[in-house]
Amino acid sequence: MTVIVAGPVFVEPADRDRVVAGLRVVVEAARRHPGCLDVSISPDPLDPARVNIFEHWETPEILDAWRAIAPPPTFPAEIKEDRVRKHVVTRSGPAFD
Repeated sequence: MTVIVAGPVFVEPADRDRVVAGLRVVVEAARRHPGCLDVSISPDPLDPARVNIFEHWETPEILDAWRAIAPPPTFPAEIKEDRVRKHVVTRSGPAFD
């Protein structure tokens, strides 16, 4: 059973690129963590306040272990709105079948 954590967070538009850059250390460390299938944190191409979050983990336990040791961002900012959700996946397949 894999876990996907995905959705947008919203910050001040003037802070967005610094927030994404400040989260680079988190992405780099997560991608090295055993059981991390993918992590991406990126600026939205249309909304200057939006940061898109995507994480894919082998199991909920691995995600919990990661969260216990994850480094803090180097540029923390106030999150104005958080729409990130955790999805526990019991089945997956091709996106276009």
